[in-house]
Amino acid sequence: MAATLSIGRRNLGRTYPNPAVGAIIVRQEENGPVVVGRGFTARGGRPHAETEALKAAGEAARGATMYVTLEPCAHLSKTPPCADAIVKSGIARCVVALEDPNPEVMGKGIERMEAAGIAVTAGIGAEDARVVHAGHIRRMLDQRPHVILKIAVSADGKTGLKGRKPARISCDASFAEAHVLRSTSDAILVGSGTVIADDPQLNCRLPGMDDRSPVRVVLDGKLQTPLGSKLIKTAKEIPVWLLASEDAPLDAEKKLKAAGAEVIRVSSEQGRINLQAALQTLGARGITRLLVEGGPILSAALLQNDLVDEAIIVRSPNALGDDAINALEGLPLEALTDSPRLKIIERRMVGIDSLMHLFRS
Repeated sequence: MAATLSIGRRNLGRTYPNPAVGAIIVRQEENGPVVVGRGFTARGGRPHAETEALKAAGEAARGATMYVTLEPCAHLSKTPPCADAIVKSGIARCVVALEDPNPEVMGKGIERMEAAGIAVTAGIGAEDARVVHAGHIRRMLDQRPHVILKIAVSADGKTGLKGRKPARISCDASFAEAHVLRSTSDAILVGSGTVIADDPQLNCRLPGMDDRSPVRVVLDGKLQTPLGSKLIKTAKEIPVWLLASEDAPLDAEKKLKAAGAEVIRVSSEQGRINLQAALQTLGARGITRLLVEGGPILSAALLQNDLVDEAIIVRSPNALGDDAINALEGLPLEALTDSPRLKIIERRMVGIDSLMHLFRS
């Protein structure tokens, strides 16, 4: 199952609105078990991992065992149910890490396989599968993406220079890891203030991974994103979604749309986007894993609204000084690191930086 989870992560961030599932088929031969088929969810969500593994195995699937990270689907959508394909293939046993919380599946795939005489074992590797499939689970249960907050802080807990000027905080190794994280996210979110102050690209710039850039989303209640920003200049190459309030100026919307950006109206209060509504809007569009690289204001707002599901804090050994900007607007960094909602699941060094990884408990 560990190998199956690993192969399933291959297209993580590229399969939305579907989960990134892995499947491996193992056949018992005279000299021991042999892997006869592997599959993982393709980009865009189809074909599914199970059918890809069955296709690779062919007749060798008959009498074999399939390992799959999420319960095979049992409903007809754009493709026939995977549970039916498994039954038809002659698979003798299916080991499932996690039951699918999708109401259209939710145990029905397992029931269909068992009714056909397939021996089903569920729950193997479930804890790791919940991490891999956190985005799918959150979207099914709460109709919003799994929110991953990424913050780079100095030794004294700062994230920017006086006057909200950007500062390069992380080392090269941390910078590379940040781009890997982007490559495994469906979308990346910042506020319009970050766009105006930093003019970020928000793409994946690792060698050979240009096509792994996430959808770039900006919380921009008043549609202030500059037409000359790097985001808008590349909007026809990598999608840019601007979440605006209902009363944002129509003239600005027309210009931004003409430049290639998509403007999405979201409920707001006094020009400020409702965060819960914004996330549910993204969930309705199929986004399951949302990476947040916003500034202190957005980071603090998400935390205060209990919308942070995972956090990665990279701390530099270098200080920025007392007049630098705190990582969380109006909050100490401990509000995140000591949050009762989150537990530390990993601590390690990345180059000269230290990394703390937290996950919703």
